[in-house]
Amino acid sequence: MKAATNLNDTLFVLFGASGDLAWRLVVPALFDLFIDGHLPSRFQLLAVDRSDKNDAEIALHFHQGITENSRRGEPAPEAWQTFAAMIRHIKLNVTSNEDFQRLADMLAETEQQWASQAVRIFYLATPSALFEPIATGLSTAGLSQDRSRVRLVVEKPLGNDIESFHKINDALCRIFEERQLFRIDHFLGKETVQNILAMRFANPIFEPIWNRHYVDHVVITVAETLGVEKRGSSYEQSGALRDMVQNHLLQLLCLVAMEPPVVYDADDVRGKKVDVLHAVRPIPKDAVDQFAARGQYGEGWIQGEKLAAYREELNVDPHSNTETYAALKLYVDNWRWQDVPFYLRTGKGMSNKVSEISIRFRDVPHHAFPASAGLNSQPTRLIIQIYPEQGIVLKFMAKEPGAQLRLRPVDMRFSYKEAFQTETPAAYETLLRDVMINDATLFMRADQVEAAWKLVMPVLEVWADNPAADFPNYAAGSWGPESADLLVASDGNSWLTPTLAKKPT
Repeated sequence: MKAATNLNDTLFVLFGASGDLAWRLVVPALFDLFIDGHLPSRFQLLAVDRSDKNDAEIALHFHQGITENSRRGEPAPEAWQTFAAMIRHIKLNVTSNEDFQRLADMLAETEQQWASQAVRIFYLATPSALFEPIATGLSTAGLSQDRSRVRLVVEKPLGNDIESFHKINDALCRIFEERQLFRIDHFLGKETVQNILAMRFANPIFEPIWNRHYVDHVVITVAETLGVEKRGSSYEQSGALRDMVQNHLLQLLCLVAMEPPVVYDADDVRGKKVDVLHAVRPIPKDAVDQFAARGQYGEGWIQGEKLAAYREELNVDPHSNTETYAALKLYVDNWRWQDVPFYLRTGKGMSNKVSEISIRFRDVPHHAFPASAGLNSQPTRLIIQIYPEQGIVLKFMAKEPGAQLRLRPVDMRFSYKEAFQTETPAAYETLLRDVMINDATLFMRADQVEAAWKLVMPVLEVWADNPAADFPNYAAGSWGPESADLLVASDGNSWLTPTLAKKPT
């Protein structure tokens, strides 16, 4: 529990402290950073909400969240006592200027005790409707003006469409500068996602073949076995395209398709990502069905358990038009990727919970081996595994031992867990530490979010104007609707089966 010596004193102000996000992800990540010595020696977690809890009660609430959600489980008593001493609580109404002034006084009091000007991080673990009033309250209390040591962290969703995104973003940018804003996407904090750039640009063997001359197509899959559970009311307002594709899957696309950065810093890396989104071929509204497919799960069985149809879930319209599955076919119109299809798919109630990127290489130009050798039994592809496995798999053909010439598909596997013999930090740990050291590389810039919304808006508008006539159109426990299969079959392709962990024999 040695404190980090390279971090400035930090005041971490957590709005929405009693909510699920703070309880399940943010505070457990802060505790794990503390255990690993990645918090500064002087750190305070100021929990802000509308409850009447005192410091001890909010700490007890966080203790339960850490026990259930930290990668370490229940905290050791001594470590917990030290961490709990850093926690304070304040009741605050976001419409009350007086409450924000009390918050300012508490922060100033702590800094006076420390004899230090601390970094101030305001983390908004709240619905996006509260972003503007909180930002306004911070400004009114004089808490936003110090550009070098004040940072604002906001969670998705950043709007429900491009118009609402502009409204939220404009409100924040009237008060904070872009360099102070950290738009968080937990997918970018995952170790395997970060290692996409390392794999591509730290090794000379991949980049020469990372283009349209060698790559046939790319498949990005983020599948979940769960339904919407208790999120029915909020999910009805989003759907799979807004909830997953507009942010997570397009982020993965950017990492796969971007050009090499000149230097590894926030501006250069994020600029290269924006270039990809600007190069993606727009989807015409009159041809949405040629580039997008949607689905909604019906009743089915997943790993021995029955899942009810989406329309039967709690707080879901029994005639809902909300998609729980979305697939896109995209093209990046530049010299590197011209005419290479990128297939993106995500869904709930799927056969397996898996996230991966599959790079399918072109077939050999001439088949020198006889068909009996089995040359065509597996395409050569590179799989970047994000979940549940974290690693890289190269699938290729090799000769079987023996006198006869017989080829068989084999896998060359790299596992982060086996290679580094260390526990992987949670995504939020990585991202929260980056906020503290003021590194925005893994966070989204405003123009990147805007470009992503522009890309999906034609699909959202067409789907809203044309309710699906076939919902539900895939059974829970399957890999999605037939329309998604047709989307890639029109190119002579099929969805590449995810590379799942092999069960021990």
